[in-house]
Amino acid sequence: MTAAPDRDEGPAIQTDRLIGEMEPFLELLAAYPASLSSVRDPVAARETHLADSLSGLELPVVREASRAVDIGSGGGFPGIPLAKALPQVRFTLIDSVGRKTEFLERAVDLLGLESVEVLTTRSEDLAAGEGREAFDLALARAVGPLSVLAELASPLLSEGGSLVAWKGSREEAEEERVGRLTDRLAMEVDQVLPIRPFPGSRTRHLYVLRKSGPTPSGLPRRAGMARKRPLSE
Repeated sequence: MTAAPDRDEGPAIQTDRLIGEMEPFLELLAAYPASLSSVRDPVAARETHLADSLSGLELPVVREASRAVDIGSGGGFPGIPLAKALPQVRFTLIDSVGRKTEFLERAVDLLGLESVEVLTTRSEDLAAGEGREAFDLALARAVGPLSVLAELASPLLSEGGSLVAWKGSREEAEEERVGRLTDRLAMEVDQVLPIRPFPGSRTRHLYVLRKSGPTPSGLPRRAGMARKRPLSE
C-alpha cells in the first residue's frame, strides 16, 4: 500500500470552470423539497460537495475509467460532478431511496449528462444481476466503513477494478481489517491519498482499493447484511 503516492495530474481539467457550470445543479439541490444534504447553501456546497467530489480527478483510476458506479449516490456526490468532468465515462448512480433517485434524474436532465443512468436499487441487488463484475470503477462518499464498502464494491467490479472511497480522517483500523479479509473480499488497499480539496479545508483522504481476483463465492450477500453482520476475520 502506498501512503501518499506521487500525484499524476494527467490532462488538465479546469475544475473552476466545471464548478461554474454546475451552479444550476447546486440551486436545484438547495431548492429541492426533500432534504438530501446537511449542506444545501450553494456557496458552501461549492466547496463541501463539488470541490471535494472533483478531488477524485487527481487519481488516474478515476480519469481513465470506462464504466463507473456511484454506490449510495444520495444527492449526487461524487458521481454527478465527476460525470460532468468525464463525459467519456459511463456512470451508473444507484440509491435505494426513490426520492433521492428522483432528484438524481432531474439533475442529470438539467445538466444534459447523456452518459449517466440512475437506478433505484441496492448495490447487492445490482451485483446479483446485470451489474455483476460490470464496472471498472466504484465510487463511495460518506456511505459507510471501509470494509463494508469493500464488500459492496467487490461483486460490482471486474478483476483489477478499483473502489475509490472519500473519507475524512484516516481509518487505520479499517485498513487493517480489509487486509485481514482480503481472501473473503478479493479487495486490498492500494493507495491512501491525503487531500485538501479547497483552501482552508481539513485534510481528508481518498482511499483506492483494488480488486485482486475473481469475486469470492458468497458475494454479494443479502441486502443489508454487510452492515448488520460484518464478515468474520
